[in-house]
Amino acid sequence: MFGISIAEFIVVIIVAVLVVPSDKWPDVARFLARVVKFVRGVVWKITDASEKIKTQIDLEKPIDVLIKTTTDDILADFSTQKKSIAKKKKTGRKK
Repeated sequence: MFGISIAEFIVVIIVAVLVVPSDKWPDVARFLARVVKFVRGVVWKITDASEKIKTQIDLEKPIDVLIKTTTDDILADFSTQKKSIAKKKKTGRKK
C-alpha cells in the first residue's frame, strides 16, 4: 500500500493517536474523508479515461481492417477490369 508495509502503517497510526489530541479527531476524520473522496474521484476519472481510450482503440482496429479489405477489393477489381479490357483488345484485333 503506497510503498509502506502494514507494520509501518500501524506505527504511523499509533503515533497519530498519541500526538493528535482527542478533541481534534473529528476534524482529522473529516479531513481523511475528504482526502479519500478526492483520491476516489481521481481514480474514477483515470479509469474512465482509460476505458474511453481502450474503446477508441478497439473501434479503430476494425476500421483499419475495413480500409485494408476495401483497398484490396478495389485493387482486385482494377486488376480484373484491366485483364478484361486487355482480353477485349486482343479478341477485337483477331477478328
